[in-house]
Amino acid sequence: MDRNGQLVHASLVDIRLFVAAYEERSFTLAAEREHATQSGVSQHIAKLERGLGVQLFARENGGIVPTPAAQTYYARCLEVLRTYAAANESLAGLTGTLSGEVSIGLMPTMTRSALAPALRRYTEQHPNVAVRIVEAYSGVLTREVRAGAFDFAIVPAFAGGPGVRVRPFLVTPETLVSRSDGDGPTRPLEHMAPVRLATLGPLKMVMPGPDNTRRQSLSTYFATHSATVERTMELDAMMGTLDYVAGSDWVTVLPGVMMAADVAGGRFKVNPLADPPLDLDLVAIEPARRELTPAAAAFYAIIEAETHRLNAVWRG
Repeated sequence: MDRNGQLVHASLVDIRLFVAAYEERSFTLAAEREHATQSGVSQHIAKLERGLGVQLFARENGGIVPTPAAQTYYARCLEVLRTYAAANESLAGLTGTLSGEVSIGLMPTMTRSALAPALRRYTEQHPNVAVRIVEAYSGVLTREVRAGAFDFAIVPAFAGGPGVRVRPFLVTPETLVSRSDGDGPTRPLEHMAPVRLATLGPLKMVMPGPDNTRRQSLSTYFATHSATVERTMELDAMMGTLDYVAGSDWVTVLPGVMMAADVAGGRFKVNPLADPPLDLDLVAIEPARRELTPAAAAFYAIIEAETHRLNAVWRG
């Protein structure tokens, strides 16, 4: 009802465009996301505001800011969109088999060790589902989840935000990675033995770039725990980082779940950071406006189980 007691008819299109504008904080970005025009989004929002009798967005400095009324309306609109999606997906279970498509965003941390075995299990169990996997870093994955491009993504823990629902996924230790046939940065290192960085050095460290979520936590850890880093090299290329470390006297710090395949030995020495340890907290993020489809939920369960299995080598 509007303020005059008249019934307000908001279409599903109205609701989707409002949710997009709320989450993107921009009519232009909302239009791009929903394959509409900027003027069309503006007209739909104006229609809602007239019908509801309240202002949903304040126009400031070329952008839009949700009003308190918009915050309340947004929460209810998410319920509508989730219910609509669930109603459609409820029919999938009647066929007895899963079908359709799943689209998943994963960090390199997840794709190196966990992805292949999870994919093998999933495609064997659900051969009628098309699987799309995109590897990227957390900033890109978060934007794509908010836009609805992925069913879910795995990223380092963060506070979340409009359009994104967050759930815990995995805690894995950070590890020092060096080449297997070297003597370590300054002294011999025993493969898999916990290591205190303050006893090593000076280190030549391959680091992720400043836009990578892990960069700040690693820099803070080095500074507060007396690690002597003589030189740094920025590489936002995970396989390139591993290849470079394997053939040089440079080292890097990588999540334990990613290096689980190297526990038995091989190209690298892997040493969990100790005194104190440093953990990477991973979360799963999903579009707030819909629940996981049965096909996506099945993939989530399999890759979660696989990553926990790999991570057990550090926790056991």
